[in-house]
Amino acid sequence: MNGVINLFKPPGITSAGAVSFVKRRLKLKVGHAGTLDPEAAGVLPLLIGRGTRLFNYIADFNKVYLAEIVFGTATDTQDAQGQVISVSENIPCIDELKKVLPNFTGEIQQIPPMYSALKKDGKRLYDLARAGQSVARKPRRVVIDSIDIVSQNSENSFFIRISCGKGTYIRTLCHDLGEFLGSAAHMNILIRESVGHMHMDEACTMQEIENESFKLLSADSLLCHMPKLVFPQIYSKKLLNGVAIPLAEIYETIKTGGNYRVYIDDEFIGIGYVDGNMLRSRLVYAMIS
Repeated sequence: MNGVINLFKPPGITSAGAVSFVKRRLKLKVGHAGTLDPEAAGVLPLLIGRGTRLFNYIADFNKVYLAEIVFGTATDTQDAQGQVISVSENIPCIDELKKVLPNFTGEIQQIPPMYSALKKDGKRLYDLARAGQSVARKPRRVVIDSIDIVSQNSENSFFIRISCGKGTYIRTLCHDLGEFLGSAAHMNILIRESVGHMHMDEACTMQEIENESFKLLSADSLLCHMPKLVFPQIYSKKLLNGVAIPLAEIYETIKTGGNYRVYIDDEFIGIGYVDGNMLRSRLVYAMIS
């Protein structure tokens, strides 16, 4: 069994716990591409068998989140599970929030939270934070494509939808919005609605994993944004061994650069890129038989 499972991770379980659960049920090699906080819910891509080879590609997929931002209090974890560290009576209205959102879209710098799995001198930041330590963290480049206000839930809380690239901390975004507006804020609810082509309304549940009634996605179905190159059987040995192929033997003209899905007839073999007139291998997915 090789491919990807689009799992709906419920709140209250870690991403590592979800992986362990699936490993025990399927007795296969399992990984995930994109950690969700324990209290967050939504799409968690599980990489099964040779699907683990796709980690770098799926981890790079854009993600869409639905988050509730609550103004008036900031916490040490930047979410509802933390201790309140500041309080503000300055509660922005929906128009004030909407006005500042463009300041947080595009390529921005974000300081990762202390309560995160990132490391400092070999130690996890959340371990240092739990020990009462706070260390300097370098700002990191993240890309946020869009932020939209979905609804206002109460005088001081709003649901916002964020489309962003990898490495974006949504709870940090909420915290920073609070500071920017001269208030205090934290994230109360987080739902990951999609990762690339995987959407929450198509995700399987933990119960479906238990019953083995889940849908296994093929590797190439998740890479459909890449153009496709098809080779005849005579090239199978070279392709499966990662040997570069002269493209002029098959294709008259082809665009240089970018990644391509590579097939032998109808079988997905891996990912390659065009360098001059040669197809070179980035990833061999299929097994040599």
